[in-house]
Amino acid sequence: MSHTYKIIELVGSSPESSDEAIKNAISQASQSLHNMRWFQVVETRGHLEAGMIAHWQVTIKVGFTLD
Repeated sequence: MSHTYKIIELVGSSPESSDEAIKNAISQASQSLHNMRWFQVVETRGHLEAGMIAHWQVTIKVGFTLD
């Protein structure tokens, strides 16, 4: 069986970790998108305060199958 995928780009954020930022983006998107199948990390960046990581932002591409 072959599939056709649509790809979207999302940015998740978290003060905890890059993994949490990814999970937050996927969790939020899953409320309105269905049939998500995979993701790819495109970019990771962060916000610094007083020389410490204060916040993570991760850009991901998410592929989902069309109905």
